[in-house]
Amino acid sequence: MSGSHPNDTRRFFFIVATHRHGVFTMTRQILRQPLWLVFFFLVTLFSSAGSLALGEDSWLTASSRGGQFVLVGNKTQASLYIDSNDFSGAQRSARHLQQDIAKVSGKTLALIQDASQLSGTAVIMGTIGKSALIDRLIAEGELDVSDIRDQWDAYHVQVLKNPLPHIKQALVIAGSNKRGTSYGIYSLSEQIGVSPWYWWADVPIKTRPLLFINKALHLQDQPRVKYRGIFLNDEAPALTNWVKEKYGDYNASFYEKVFELLLRLKANFLWPAMWNNAFADDDPQNMILADDYGIVMSTSHHEPMMRADKEWNRYGKGPWEYSTNPDNLYQFWVDGAKRNKPYESIYTLGMRGQEDEPMSEGENIDLLERIVRDQRKIIADVFGQEQLTQVPQVWALYKEVQGFYERGMRVPEDVILLWCDDNWGNIRRLPTPEERRRRGGAGVYYHFDYVGGPRSYRWINSVSTAKIWEQMHLAYTYDANKIWVVNVGDLKPMEYPIEFFLRMAWNPEAWPKERIPEFGKLWAEREFGKTHAQAIARIVDGYSRHNLRRKPELQDAGIYHQLHYREADRVTAEIKALAQEAEALYQQLPTNYRDAFYQLVLHPTAASAVITEMYDMQAKNQLYAQQGRASANRYAEKVRELFAADEALTQRYHQLNNGKWNHMMAQTRIGYTHWNNPPANTLPLLYDYQPHGAADMGVAIEGMTQAWPAPGQYELPRFDPYGQSERYIDIFNKGKTPFTALAKTSAPWIIINNTSMQVKDEQRLQVSIDWSKVPKGQASGNVQITGTGWGGATIKVNAFNPALRKDPKGFVEGDGYIAIEAEHFARRGGNTSFRWDIIPQHGRTLSSISPYPITDYSFEEPAKAPYVEYDLYLFQAGDVEITGFFAPSLAFFPGRGLRYAISLNGEKPQIVDIVADMSEQAWEESVKRDIRTISSRHRVDRAGPQTLRIYMVDPGVSLQKVVINTGGLKPSYLGPTESRRY
Repeated sequence: MSGSHPNDTRRFFFIVATHRHGVFTMTRQILRQPLWLVFFFLVTLFSSAGSLALGEDSWLTASSRGGQFVLVGNKTQASLYIDSNDFSGAQRSARHLQQDIAKVSGKTLALIQDASQLSGTAVIMGTIGKSALIDRLIAEGELDVSDIRDQWDAYHVQVLKNPLPHIKQALVIAGSNKRGTSYGIYSLSEQIGVSPWYWWADVPIKTRPLLFINKALHLQDQPRVKYRGIFLNDEAPALTNWVKEKYGDYNASFYEKVFELLLRLKANFLWPAMWNNAFADDDPQNMILADDYGIVMSTSHHEPMMRADKEWNRYGKGPWEYSTNPDNLYQFWVDGAKRNKPYESIYTLGMRGQEDEPMSEGENIDLLERIVRDQRKIIADVFGQEQLTQVPQVWALYKEVQGFYERGMRVPEDVILLWCDDNWGNIRRLPTPEERRRRGGAGVYYHFDYVGGPRSYRWINSVSTAKIWEQMHLAYTYDANKIWVVNVGDLKPMEYPIEFFLRMAWNPEAWPKERIPEFGKLWAEREFGKTHAQAIARIVDGYSRHNLRRKPELQDAGIYHQLHYREADRVTAEIKALAQEAEALYQQLPTNYRDAFYQLVLHPTAASAVITEMYDMQAKNQLYAQQGRASANRYAEKVRELFAADEALTQRYHQLNNGKWNHMMAQTRIGYTHWNNPPANTLPLLYDYQPHGAADMGVAIEGMTQAWPAPGQYELPRFDPYGQSERYIDIFNKGKTPFTALAKTSAPWIIINNTSMQVKDEQRLQVSIDWSKVPKGQASGNVQITGTGWGGATIKVNAFNPALRKDPKGFVEGDGYIAIEAEHFARRGGNTSFRWDIIPQHGRTLSSISPYPITDYSFEEPAKAPYVEYDLYLFQAGDVEITGFFAPSLAFFPGRGLRYAISLNGEKPQIVDIVADMSEQAWEESVKRDIRTISSRHRVDRAGPQTLRIYMVDPGVSLQKVVINTGGLKPSYLGPTESRRY
């Protein structure tokens, strides 16, 4: 795999395995297998250890027997040691460990900085080259750190026996740099029961009075992505109001909490809040503290040279235009470089317009190249010419800036190219083979939050871990591994995806697609224990995927269809069931876990359910009012109740932990009419229907907006044995006085669930078919309903009962279509070097399939490509339309689309490009729906068995669903549910 480091990963597994009794031979055998399989085997093998660290083997043992390392025992406890000359950030991490152990065990261990005072057992922490004791252990051959020495952010953890005089046993944590030391220390904290989110999400610390470490512990680890971090952005009103209330401003007291979280998550990079703030100017201690912690600071994609956008408002002279005001801008940037010279920083190059707008000069490439040259000269002048290529620099190819690159603009080889997504989680471009050879390398700027078109989404988590995995796996495979930074908005509502993103950034190879569902379970187990972990994972992944289907800000009454496939009812029921399960779990949890559970699980699920149900009720209010139903206003009242429930959920959030999170989740989410949010949540438009006082029957049938007694042809959608088994007729009152409705059928094969109904508001009549009584071929009958109206309503019922000589196989046509979840292929075939694999949970309804391994290769001849086949059964010949539902990925390789090939019954494959239409309208629809659909036409020569084949052409194509329309497909948002398969 391009861009991977397989030897590093194998070495890590080998070292762990060799210190486990009886595993050495097995490890030597499995190392020949694919890396993900090796990792999965080892995790499964050692899972019984019950690690509290997400996705890692446990360092702990149940007892001290056999010479295990005693961290906290009944009568003894280890001391903690870190050199007073070590980095202050490493020393701070050691103090945090001391506090963490005290919170877990109730015992405060001595923290010693004079090595001569050590005796017995000790945790020895330190940075190679900064800790005299660590260096002594290395020099005396007690500690072999050759594999991590001078490596980036690496750490080594090992239990040593009698490493030094007076020290019987030591747990050594050695870092290759100050961050490496902190990562090792915080790893121990997580291992003993301190979640990285103990403060930011109030996750309770797991207590245990005794702590024993496995004497065979011996591991080394280091990141695969160099800079891994987040961007606090779009931070008003929620985060900003919270910060002002709790800290006064975005100062060092606030950022200290952010920096600690980042280190506990093994991150090292931050773009700070910048809407109305300037990190280095708001508090001079901010930059000092960041460097002290080891957090590498930078400024966002449109803020050059370590100067915040708002600093120009405060100190800039003249317009933000380099063509007319170069001298003032040049000096402004000089001041930024000088200010940040002492600190570890990445300098953003280039220039966009103020406040994240395109440059007013337009696409002036010559001017931009001049700007970069001048910025590089500033860096050379400030740091020295010999350091120019050593100072990290990045050029963010965001929005229109990527167009400059595509038209020939270049920056020096040592500058990192930061490729960006489309603000909706779809990466626009990744490095070509030539670009992968650039010394500066490449990275990705990703989004969990965005302000802009087609609509801002800022309120709640609306991205799934599977989508993050699919896109960032592409990035890693194509060597975009220097920077991974993600826009997390206010931070608070994005805890779950932030952790997945950063865990994957640390080691993408440890999280193959097969482990996507496992992440949620491991996360839930660490935060809330094993008992409910599976259920919690299902809830969190469920609400995330629900919101990815349609972000709350993009929902309205017209999204999920009221008339076809019972879509609106089904979607609302699904998310409400998750919310109800979350509420039930909340009641079962110990009281001290409830604040964390509300923040991480219950609130986002319940809030998502309320929004969805509210729009569903709005749609029913409007439809029923149009039909003249007396019940229409009941649905309007339900909308008002849900609107109030949404606010109540927010207020409940604000009251958590004595108001700790006041202002969070306050972002507007209801009432959008264009890209920007309204100033306040706005009650949806409701219809007011005033029923009269008499009894007055109306009849509505499934699939029709119009209702009897309005003139028209009333006919239920056709029944067939392989389609929907039941359809409904609603008998409703247009007035206030109840009445009796009678129903009867014209044929014995038509079944109804009731023949006499007392109707106050409305009653639903279910209609089904007794197929043993239906004649072969086409049959017709009706349901006659009488009540208050003259003559009553006659609803036609059609049925098609095919004459079959034997049972059909595969997916069978029903209701005029076949719908297939992509992973349910009958077989794979073709080129054996590639194959279509399942990406679990990557889809709006189930999953997706995509060709692997990811390479640069495209199959221009589909006949030589890997394929999947689906067995179909159709009841008639003729033309059919086959629609593929694809992830809305973009053509990340220049000069090439995202193509697949399709063939029915051995016909010549049609090559189809899912991104052939790259118009603004097509892109907007794809990101709103998180799907891109593309259709092809095919000829069926005869009824009966058919074979559909989908071929790989380009890598990165992810197919979620296939729908074959034989003439009966109806409009809907998600498409029909999967057809029956035999």
